[in-house]
Amino acid sequence: MSRIAYVNGRYVPHRAAQVHIEDRGYQFADAVYEVIGIADGRFLDEDPHLDR
Repeated sequence: MSRIAYVNGRYVPHRAAQVHIEDRGYQFADAVYEVIGIADGRFLDEDPHLDR
């Protein structure tokens, strides 16, 4: 199975995946991390989470 990566809106072969050295996320570790808790197969606080 070949490996692929999603970079800048495109799927590319893993070996071809590149991030520009001046990419803000690369320089400053900017990122968005989204999680939602699940209990008994249901989302916890789904509406407030989606409103954020």
